[in-house]
Amino acid sequence: MTQDNKATSPLSDVRVLDMTNVLAGPFACQQLAHLGAEVIKIEIPGRGDLARQLGASRALSADLMGVSFLAQNAGKGSVELDLKSAEGKVDFLTLVETSDVVVENFRPGVMDRLGLGWELLRARKADLIYCAISGFGQTGPWAKRPAYDQIIQGAAGVMAVTGTPTVNPLRVGFPVADTIGGLTAAMSICAALADRSEARFIDVSMLEATVATMGWAVSNWLVAGVPPAVIGNENMTAAPSGAFRTGDGLLNIAANESRQWEALCRHLGREDLLSHPDYSQRDDRKANREALRAEIEAALAAKSARQWESELNPLGVPAGAVLKVEEVLASDHLSERGLVRDFGAFEGARGGRLSLVASPVKINGERPCVAAPPPRLGQDGDRYLGQQRKVVGDD
Repeated sequence: MTQDNKATSPLSDVRVLDMTNVLAGPFACQQLAHLGAEVIKIEIPGRGDLARQLGASRALSADLMGVSFLAQNAGKGSVELDLKSAEGKVDFLTLVETSDVVVENFRPGVMDRLGLGWELLRARKADLIYCAISGFGQTGPWAKRPAYDQIIQGAAGVMAVTGTPTVNPLRVGFPVADTIGGLTAAMSICAALADRSEARFIDVSMLEATVATMGWAVSNWLVAGVPPAVIGNENMTAAPSGAFRTGDGLLNIAANESRQWEALCRHLGREDLLSHPDYSQRDDRKANREALRAEIEAALAAKSARQWESELNPLGVPAGAVLKVEEVLASDHLSERGLVRDFGAFEGARGGRLSLVASPVKINGERPCVAAPPPRLGQDGDRYLGQQRKVVGDD
C-alpha cells in the first residue's frame, strides 16, 4: 500500500483507521496515504462509504465503486465492520491497539453512543491521535446540526461573497468546504504525529476551517469594519485585475502593481490610458474599473486568451487563460509535473484505465502517490481481521 521511496513516504510507519464517509474525512486520509501511511477504511457491511454509490458513472456506482469514491480512496485497505455488534466492536478495538490514528466524521456524540468514544479508545491506546471532523465542531450551539458542503459554504459566508452584484449568492463550483476541512485535518494529524508523548483529540470544524481561509474577506471586517462586497471576477484591491473577454476565451489579468499596469498598456498599444485622469492613479482605476474594462477588452479582442497569455507573462504582466477542467488536466504542464497518475486497467473508467490525482506536493523532486487503486468493499477483511479473530477465538 505504501511507496518504496522513504523520502516521499515520511508516514510509512503510521497506521490510520479511516472511519469517514464521502469527502472531508476520506480526502484527509487520502493525503496521509499518499505520504506513506497505511490507511484502513472501516466500512458498513454490504454498503460501505456512501461515496461508493455517487458519481457520474451509474455502472460504477451500481458496482459500489462510484467515481466519488475513487477520487479520494486510492491505496487504502477496506474492512467491513458492524460497529453496533459485539464482534464488530471487539475487532475495531483490536485494530485501534495497533493503530496510530483514528479519523471519524460522524455527528458529535455518535462514537460515544456506539460505546467507542474518545475516553475508551485512549484507554486502549495511550498515545492515540483521534481526529473528529464535523460541520460545526464538537461543542457549541450548532454542534448537532447536519452538515454538507453547501450548508457550510452558506454558513461560513463563502456564498455571500461569491457571484456578481446581480447574481449572488453562489456556491463555489466544487466542495471547497469539505476539501478545506480535510486538508485542515491532515495538517493537524501530521502535527500531532510529530510528538507522541500523549494522546490527542483533534476537533476539526469545517465551518471554522473554511472561515480561517477567507483571509482578507474576514479581516477587512474584523480590522477595518468594512464588509466584503460581491464583485464577481474582479480583484477588490486593484484594477485592472480580473477576467477579461478576448477574441477567443476569457483571460485573467492581475496588473496589481504600477509597473504591471504600465507594461500592459504599452503592449496593448494604449499608452494613452497611462495619462488619462480616470486611470492615472491606483484608486482612480479602482473607482472606474468598469469603463477601464471596456477599454482593455476592446484591445484584447484582437487575439485569443492563449495568445495574450503567451505575450503578457514574459513582460511581467501576470496573465492566464481561464481553462476548463479537462483542459488543465490535459496540459503539458501537469503532464510534466506528474500530478495525474495512471493506476492501470479499470473496467468502467474512461478509456478502460483509471487515472487519479496524486499528492499536490513534491518532496525532494518526487511526488508522493499511493501504489494501489481504491479498494473493493471489504477486500482486506481477512488480511486485517483473519489472524486477530483466530487469536481471540483461541483465548
